[in-house]
Amino acid sequence: MQQKISLLNTFRIPTIIILAIVIYVFLLIIKLDTAAALVAIFATLLGSYRLFHETVTSLLKKNFALDYIAILAIVVSLATHEYLVAAILALMIASGRTLEDYGVAQAKKSLTKLAERIPNEVFLWMNGKIGEKINIGKVKKGQEIFIRKGEVIGLDGVLISKDGLTDESSLTGEPYTIDKIEGDSIRSGTINIGQPIVVKVTKESGNSTYNKIVGMVKNAQAEKSPFVRLADSYSGVFTIVTLLITGFAYIYSGFDLLRALAVLAIATPCPLILATPIALLGGVNASSKKHIIVKKLASLEVLARAQALIFDKTGTITLGRPKVSEFKNLTKSYSDKEILAISESIERNSLHPLAKAVVGFAKESKAPVLHAENIEEKIGSGISGTLKDKTYTLSKLPAREGMMIGVFEKDKHLATFVFEDEIKQESKNIIKDLKRKGFELFIFTGDKQQAAEKVVRDLGGDIVIKAEATPEDKQKGIAELKKQGIVTAMVGDGINDAPALALADVGMVFSNEEQTAASEAADMVFLGGDFSLVIDGLNIAKRTIKIAKQSIFIGIGVSILGMVVASFGFIPPIGGAFLQEAIDVTVIINALRASR
Repeated sequence: MQQKISLLNTFRIPTIIILAIVIYVFLLIIKLDTAAALVAIFATLLGSYRLFHETVTSLLKKNFALDYIAILAIVVSLATHEYLVAAILALMIASGRTLEDYGVAQAKKSLTKLAERIPNEVFLWMNGKIGEKINIGKVKKGQEIFIRKGEVIGLDGVLISKDGLTDESSLTGEPYTIDKIEGDSIRSGTINIGQPIVVKVTKESGNSTYNKIVGMVKNAQAEKSPFVRLADSYSGVFTIVTLLITGFAYIYSGFDLLRALAVLAIATPCPLILATPIALLGGVNASSKKHIIVKKLASLEVLARAQALIFDKTGTITLGRPKVSEFKNLTKSYSDKEILAISESIERNSLHPLAKAVVGFAKESKAPVLHAENIEEKIGSGISGTLKDKTYTLSKLPAREGMMIGVFEKDKHLATFVFEDEIKQESKNIIKDLKRKGFELFIFTGDKQQAAEKVVRDLGGDIVIKAEATPEDKQKGIAELKKQGIVTAMVGDGINDAPALALADVGMVFSNEEQTAASEAADMVFLGGDFSLVIDGLNIAKRTIKIAKQSIFIGIGVSILGMVVASFGFIPPIGGAFLQEAIDVTVIINALRASR
């Protein structure tokens, strides 16, 4: 069971330092000056050890950091026998770091819940009955597992039982239940809401669908954003300003080290810079509450600067659930229901929206359920499968307007499906909002020019179209925009969008199936198909970076003002230490707002 995050547990070191400061004051009162000095030095070392260690490591890597000012302040404090100032500076450093650790832990909490859903152990299914219960990490590919009603399915596999019923809302964000039949894919992270089932494992724990989502989260948490490095870049200027003010104070005061110490005490800003990753991790946390998984912290910073938004059409702007508007049987060799059954058995294994439309139409037509083998899907081309030693292929057909799929047995054209898709209800308002915010808008789609133009007209115009685009064409379109110095964000939902998503400055994908190439290529994953998630993502990114900048500029600005005042002797060293403590804690608390 995961240990509960507690402020009391987290603040053990600052608590010890506070106790040491109290003892220091008591020892001074009873005239034990040497013992008091030793207690203060102990408190100083306890609070600043991590700072010294990290600074040495940074120096060995030839990195510059603001920590030098903190170290200089502590050294000058000890050199001038201002032990209380040294201890308070150490308390400030320790409490700032500790609060940052606590903030990071809080920001990670909702994301960590993803991993906690998967069971640690599963029952094996052996010789037609329930076997031993073993750790999920020890289950091998090819083994069969038993899943009880209501249990979260821990591993990917294929259904061995005759039928089943799963709830996939944890992956899709949508309250859909999916009927399964023998041979169908079962994905980890979904819930068995029907009768107990047996699943043959096809992916071991480390490579499962749900573990990939957890992996996205871990990568996001470990990633150091360019914006954090941008905050670090201020360290050079700030250090120079600090040293100039310190030098002025030292000379102006007649070479009084205590005056210089007062300036240095206020200038100790390591917790200030540590507040920036709190804000970014807070943005990740806020995103997760909206069913948005941010795979890289850097994507929040880049998305906040995006100038152009490029959309795929189907599944993003449109519902992505096209319906069969017309079915044409072109042969007498097969009945309508036979072709529908063949098509459904193959398309049931595809992630494409048109495939789902075919499956739905076949079920509505009460076509018999068949099981296809040797399924093979090619991006942008089609899908094929084998039934009774015959290979059938379903692939897109040229269409003047709209979408069409042909059913083929080798070169023989058996039937045609014609589809229609409608714009999502919220798309018009969201596109209008994006235009008002000043974004350049593009639609890159594989559909015909006329179909794309119709969508743009319905959306109110002012959108650049790239129609009949292959995956390579979409990628080239992104490359052209980037050459012009435009910061790009691509929004897609299918595996044919993967090349463009990977090339865009920020790739965002609507994904109901997290193992698709699109999700792997994207920087942010929207669980579900709600188009308003795009606005949510943009708003969260902008708010997160705004808060991060506030944490940097307000803190540094107030510190510089305090240093100037201290340089003229209006703030003593002990007052400077307390002032910087208040500044740093305030800034970190401000950064925590990004989690909301």
